[in-house]
Amino acid sequence: MWAPGLARSLRLCAALTLRSPARALSRNRPEGKVLEAVGVFEALKQQGKYETGQLFLHSVFGYRGIVLFPWHARLYDRDVASCSSDSKTESSGNQGSKEVKGKTHTYYQVLIDTRDCPHISQRSQTEAVTFLANHDDSRALYAIPGLDYVSHEDILPYSSSDRIPIQHELFERFLSYDPAKALPFVARDTLRAWQEKNHPWLELSDVHRETTENIRVTVIPFYMGMREAQNSHVYWWRYCIRLENLGTEVVQLRERHWRIFSLSGTLETVRGRGVVGREPVLSKEQPAFQYSSHVSLQAPSGHMWGSYRFERANRSLLDVRIPPFSLERERSVSRGQKVLSLTSAYHPSPWRAIKMTRPPLLGTVGRAPPAGTWGWLATSRKILPGTLVGNGGGAVK
Repeated sequence: MWAPGLARSLRLCAALTLRSPARALSRNRPEGKVLEAVGVFEALKQQGKYETGQLFLHSVFGYRGIVLFPWHARLYDRDVASCSSDSKTESSGNQGSKEVKGKTHTYYQVLIDTRDCPHISQRSQTEAVTFLANHDDSRALYAIPGLDYVSHEDILPYSSSDRIPIQHELFERFLSYDPAKALPFVARDTLRAWQEKNHPWLELSDVHRETTENIRVTVIPFYMGMREAQNSHVYWWRYCIRLENLGTEVVQLRERHWRIFSLSGTLETVRGRGVVGREPVLSKEQPAFQYSSHVSLQAPSGHMWGSYRFERANRSLLDVRIPPFSLERERSVSRGQKVLSLTSAYHPSPWRAIKMTRPPLLGTVGRAPPAGTWGWLATSRKILPGTLVGNGGGAVK
């Protein structure tokens, strides 16, 4: 890191892979590409939060992005024995033998520069933020590409003189340029309206973290809403998972093992190879992998926990715990309230069709969707059929 207030010139290629602001890993730079100056690093914020319009690099995945707005989450870190007495804490309601206190932590809703998406797609899903569609099909999903949640410590802030420093179809609809401001990119009314309308399904409230032998697993669950199917209520959650190798030994994810308990009384076990069709390698050069998946229950609450099995270079196996977390229906979400709306706050031209390398797989505890179920992906105004999102037996990824 650099001394506070010391700005450093930033020279990066389109594929950004940073582990510190002082260096870009040239081994990841495409052959023959010329480094391009995109901005100037700024001092990290040790206190307070970053504001709307802050440009940044992701310290782990290396993409360029811009902050839309912050979320204040409760971080339940099972690696921390106890929190300081002056911290805001709250007991976790998770299953498990030891009590975990939640500490307030800041995350940010951000836009990802689409130029960087192809270079991070093998390590982080860029269509990971999904929502239930606003119609009767209980399995329909919206996917908003290039929308992410970033922890405060993963933000490497920088400034740019470019009027459009981030390429994303929502950038100019959500932000305007005002050179008189300290942060020249300010929120439009459309961003504030969109945040307010979709707050229940965007809000990040709980984060769960646990480390086993230098492999850290972070889980963020989101309640997505309720749908009626075959005369019963089905409650949906999305959960985002980040796997990170904090050590120097190369490991590869081989298997997953989930236990899913529903308030209705069912307990389901799910085992399978890899996650979302991949078996990622976590190394010193590429230490992290991030993905999201979905689960549904026929009850308004439940719990999930489990483990990942990794293989070391010497072929020995390592079982890594997934921190237990609650699936809760947020009280602020009214039963009849409609889900995500992209059109009420603004009326953009239709986005191009979204093609996902590996679509999210849907599963229902107690009743899995039929094999070959066709789901939906959405543009800003259209709902486009054509992405297979259900596979019957593979309920939870």
